[in-house]
Amino acid sequence: MKKNIREVMQERLLILDGAMGTQIFNKNPTVDDYGGIQMEGCVELLNERRKEWIQDIHASYFNAGADAVETNTFGCNEIVLNEFNIAHRSYELNYLAAKLAREVADSYTQEKFVIGSIGPGTKLVTLFQVDYATMYQSYYSQMEGLIAGNVDALLIETCQDLNQIKIAVRAAKAALKKANKKLPIWVQVTIEATGSMLVGSDIQAALTTIEMLGVDVIGMNCAMGPEEMRAHVAYLGESSPMSVSVLPNAGLPINDNGRTVYPLGPVDFASKVAAMAKDFSLNIVGGCCGTTPEHIKELVAATKNIVITPKIARYERGVSSLYTAVPYNLEPKPLFVGERTNANGSKKFKDLLAENDFDGLVQIAKEQLKEGAHVLDVCVAYVSRNEIEDMAEFLKRLVTQVNIPLMIDSTESPVIEKALQIAPGKCIVNSINFEDGEAKARQILTMCKEYGASVVALTIDEEGMAKTTARKLEIATRIYNLAVGEFGLDPGDLIFDPLTFTLGSGDEEFRKSAIETLNAIKEIKQKYPKVQTILGLSNISFGLNPYTRQMLNSMMLYYAVKNGLDLAILNSSKIIPIAKIEEEDRKLFTDLIYDNRSENYDPLKSILAKFSHIKKQDASQNNKRATMSIEEKLKLDIIDGEKQKVVDDCLEALKTYAALEIINKILLEGMKVVGERFGAGEMQLPFVLESAETMKTAVRTLEPYLEKNADSIKGKMVIATVKGDVHDIGKNLVEIILSNNGFDVLNIGIKQPIEAIVEHYKESNADVIGLSGLLVKSTVIMKENLDYLKQHGFSVPVILGGAALTRDFVDIECSKTYGAPVFYAADAFEGLKIMELISEAKKNNEEIDAELIRSIMRKDKPDQAKSAEENKIKIVRKGEQTIKLDAQGQSSWVRKTEKVPKPPFYGSKIVEESL
Repeated sequence: MKKNIREVMQERLLILDGAMGTQIFNKNPTVDDYGGIQMEGCVELLNERRKEWIQDIHASYFNAGADAVETNTFGCNEIVLNEFNIAHRSYELNYLAAKLAREVADSYTQEKFVIGSIGPGTKLVTLFQVDYATMYQSYYSQMEGLIAGNVDALLIETCQDLNQIKIAVRAAKAALKKANKKLPIWVQVTIEATGSMLVGSDIQAALTTIEMLGVDVIGMNCAMGPEEMRAHVAYLGESSPMSVSVLPNAGLPINDNGRTVYPLGPVDFASKVAAMAKDFSLNIVGGCCGTTPEHIKELVAATKNIVITPKIARYERGVSSLYTAVPYNLEPKPLFVGERTNANGSKKFKDLLAENDFDGLVQIAKEQLKEGAHVLDVCVAYVSRNEIEDMAEFLKRLVTQVNIPLMIDSTESPVIEKALQIAPGKCIVNSINFEDGEAKARQILTMCKEYGASVVALTIDEEGMAKTTARKLEIATRIYNLAVGEFGLDPGDLIFDPLTFTLGSGDEEFRKSAIETLNAIKEIKQKYPKVQTILGLSNISFGLNPYTRQMLNSMMLYYAVKNGLDLAILNSSKIIPIAKIEEEDRKLFTDLIYDNRSENYDPLKSILAKFSHIKKQDASQNNKRATMSIEEKLKLDIIDGEKQKVVDDCLEALKTYAALEIINKILLEGMKVVGERFGAGEMQLPFVLESAETMKTAVRTLEPYLEKNADSIKGKMVIATVKGDVHDIGKNLVEIILSNNGFDVLNIGIKQPIEAIVEHYKESNADVIGLSGLLVKSTVIMKENLDYLKQHGFSVPVILGGAALTRDFVDIECSKTYGAPVFYAADAFEGLKIMELISEAKKNNEEIDAELIRSIMRKDKPDQAKSAEENKIKIVRKGEQTIKLDAQGQSSWVRKTEKVPKPPFYGSKIVEESL
């Protein structure tokens, strides 16, 4: 009995065919072949008019060794066929194409399979060139025809738009359900040379969105050759929990006198695709544009010894916008959900909505993005207005203008469904509960599964809002059993909100509500460690004045994160680091949260007495500044992110200190405090970035006063923030420090793909490449970049820097990936020291000893007070032998000894042979 396609894929690499269009056009079809001038170019009509051509092409690929062929139906949907006025023939032509391929496949004794090809069409739904319902129906009729024609899998390929993928997958599932069949659904995206899909989605956004749809395979095809695809495929190979397919073009197309030519021959194509299959544990390979039966024959030969090995995917659950993904597991926590795009929580938003000022609403969203929001909570519920229409009108503008994911916040199921149809990425739905039983929760969970969304679950049941930890946990368990146990939602996409009540009323019933909420967060995370937790933070402080609310919200956030909170709905501009709250005040708010009352002490009364008349932070901070030294003022400028004050303070400090001394001894001390508070969870990311911006302003102010330390250039670095990352403060600081210490730095900006970095490296003849990035995903990109450099034969030294990196990750994992010198720089001055060490080695025509330099960096953190001369590698020569000493005079020959003998001298000299 022949095995089905799923069984074969578990045993071995599946080989697909190559290009259909290339083979058809090699036959030089005429107008008559198409059936008239009005039908010219509609290759799907050849399934009917030139059946023998199509079957010969299928047979040629099977004879070359392919396991499966794709039907000639790439453009056979109603939207495309309507351009030829034959939309009504979609089902018929798809059915016919599937039957033609099926007949050829069944003529072989071994397993041969037919894959239904579903192309992207000619309209982009995210740009509203076509409406949702029209695109859905177009795909549905196509799927019905392919399924009736007995295909073995449905392949939605060459995808350019995330929402198009979601619509096509939904149509495929509906058609399969109607036919009572279970076939694999595959999705392949197309990444352009720009590094993203046509509408701007990166590969992380694509994976996050597609994974939630419950498909069997994710992959890439078209647009690029295997070389250009490699970095993206590496990410899928490492991160995708689904099987991965890759069908590249035969290289990047070349225009040769009006003809499109694909330059990669069969042998080169096969060797490059086979290398990816082996390196990234691919499950399906084949060819796209420009590939022929000869390409597939060579691919079969090149992959015959590749064994499919199980992989453990490093997939991070999260949400995505049209453009990019955001993981739930941010470090440090929590993920900020901006609350100002909510008509129930923002008066300004509500007023603009009443005026139909949707552009103004988008501006509020953009402001939240600047303030540090990772996700936007979107609610347009307004009495007497049409919520569905308002949601649609707002989202049509929002999804393309703001690049962070959305939380759809509504109590009305039709509103939620409309929003999920418009939003192209993976959203969060807020929310489900059991207030009126399970019916509505089931309805929303069905939509979450169908459209691919996470969901917030409130601890509310038929008895009302749970007030105790035990009741909150009881309801959470009931919701978990429904969402995960019955509906099959991944636990990581279930977000529990244990709710809290205000402490501002003084109502005895709610005095312990914060404790119950904090304990519930901890117990839910302990019982269900894979779920997420969220809190609408501002609920805790209703009834208090703005300044008091800010303090209480900030303290509550601090303790909630310590108890396991993953997401927080808040206005991040209204949160302050608890380190900026006076210790006495911090105790007051802590006592309020934990209800630490005593006979003569009520923290709420003390807070009201102390802060009831304060509308904003008083002038005590300014009074303190008046008595501070200039050194203390500068450090405080950095810690508090005072960009306006730091300029004047830097100019004042120049009367006493040299510019470099101000940076090294004062400003960097301030940044050190910021780093410590960041690591302790006492300072959230937006404040860290504000401090870094202030540091940038300070260095820019001091830059004209920095003296060059060398008369000639000691070396050159190309530095960039890696693809998908927009953070550049650390990178810019590296540029300034290096350039003022005798190095030439070419800073090429943010979101740079490795291809662009390599091009600038070659053009500039640089000595080193520097890669920077703040995000966790940037560490994955850096590793992929190193693999790209290795595959292309580069051995240039690379320095990596960024908050998410660790020394061990770079020294061990990245070094293993690259095989050439790669170093970790914790800050700009570590980067300077590494550059000095590399420069000295090159100056003496010595090979760069990467392990020696890494050992120096691990053993001796850079001392900015030392001169470059003291930090560099020393060279000792004895006859024809060369011994390298580090800054402590230690030779690599004795690196592993416990006690290092003191050398007789430091520096370089020629030792006589007689010695």
